[in-house]
Amino acid sequence: MKRKTFIQKTLGAMLIGIPVLSVAACSSDSGDDPNNDPDPNPDPTGQPNCSANGAFASSISANHGHDLTVSRVDIDEASPKTYSIQGSSGHDHMVTLTADDFQTLQTNDSISVVSTSGGGHTHSVTVSCA
Repeated sequence: MKRKTFIQKTLGAMLIGIPVLSVAACSSDSGDDPNNDPDPNPDPTGQPNCSANGAFASSISANHGHDLTVSRVDIDEASPKTYSIQGSSGHDHMVTLTADDFQTLQTNDSISVVSTSGGGHTHSVTVSCA
């Protein structure tokens, strides 16, 4: 094989091989939740599981860009915690989850809380298991 042919084939293989390897590496499922916490207890049934996957705001009344994610670590710790639900909204609201709320999430049940007032209104927030 001539040197020129060898170089062309090598470069061609690299141009194809490197992107393929990159895509393969990025597409593998490591079982991480949205907060990049390792998932030691994945639910084999595929059902929502707060302790394995965390939780999210499945419903926010009159929503205009608000969002909430609750990590599985917070659910397992079950200590009262206050979260911002600003998301992409131009103003912020806060919601507080109590120890009882976290215990309910640990049983994979949803909870509902009311946000603080902001912009002259509040939101009812339903938190469900991911």
